[in-house]
Amino acid sequence: MKLSDFDFDLPDALIATRPARPRSSARLLLAEAGGIEDRRVSDLPDILRPGDLLVLNDTRVIPARLTGTRTRQSAQGEVSARIEVTLLEPEADGWAALARPLRKLRAGEVIRFGPNLSAEVARITPTGLLLRFDATGDAFDAALAQVGAMPLPPYIASLRAPDAQDHEDYQTVWAARRGAVAAPTASLHFDAPLLQALAARGVEFAHVTLHVGAGTFLPVKVEDVTTHRMHAEWGEVGPAAAAAINRARAEGRRVIPVGTTALRLIESAATPEGHMPEFAGKTDIFIYPGHHFRVTDGLMTNFHLPRSTLLMLVSALMGTSRIRDIYDHAVRGRYRFFSYGDASLLLP
Repeated sequence: MKLSDFDFDLPDALIATRPARPRSSARLLLAEAGGIEDRRVSDLPDILRPGDLLVLNDTRVIPARLTGTRTRQSAQGEVSARIEVTLLEPEADGWAALARPLRKLRAGEVIRFGPNLSAEVARITPTGLLLRFDATGDAFDAALAQVGAMPLPPYIASLRAPDAQDHEDYQTVWAARRGAVAAPTASLHFDAPLLQALAARGVEFAHVTLHVGAGTFLPVKVEDVTTHRMHAEWGEVGPAAAAAINRARAEGRRVIPVGTTALRLIESAATPEGHMPEFAGKTDIFIYPGHHFRVTDGLMTNFHLPRSTLLMLVSALMGTSRIRDIYDHAVRGRYRFFSYGDASLLLP
């Protein structure tokens, strides 16, 4: 299975830099056995069946991009350097982070990000650094909200800088558990009126947590994709979500995760027989064609990067040739791609 099998041509003009407004007005490509239909996300109550279970990722994105100043004494006096930091994930003794320029930092130095937030460089690591902040808990959250920017994906950040609107746009309406540095982007299409309409239709919801990491944007660098090693992310399937999934499966109702993050989590946690236990821990599951899906009956997701692990995941669900047809249709139909783009509902 070659990396080139998952390549396609995407015009730059189709990369969305802002989301649709209202959220549920985004376009929706519906792919099921009968073919392909061009719909809207707001059509979901007409498309889904009463009893369908949508699995939603309730992670909350933190404003993980920080710009600060490192000050150092030299023979010529005080010397400052501008440092850009991206937080990755919390660890027992600080935050793992990336920084540039990393060469301008030494262990023990302090980076000041604002009047209420500073961090000591606890140590330099082979891949970045560990930061120990001078605030914790609610004080840390408040200070981060003041000085941090939302960690937009590289393909958006290269086209425009993050701004205040992204604090709302790059967050789901049900975000609850702080810890992600990337959004579960298929979920960004939902708003309160759509959720109410789905509930009235008889669609059910189960909330799980997967803290999406920056590794979700890492490219695949091996030609034999089966040798690629995935990044690990922390997730949890609580007792209520596990019970809801098991009940839906026992009653023959469809389990449809919203987003690849929710799908990866429930496929990690499920037993080979399709039972969903409670789960808390890290997953580095890599889903590519040949994967046997244990609990997933469909997927709502955005359109993914060429040669990416997420394109391999949807190819596993729908079949490689079928996904090629779906993406050809999306490009010809001028669907908007990636995190702020349009959505697809894939029902194999």
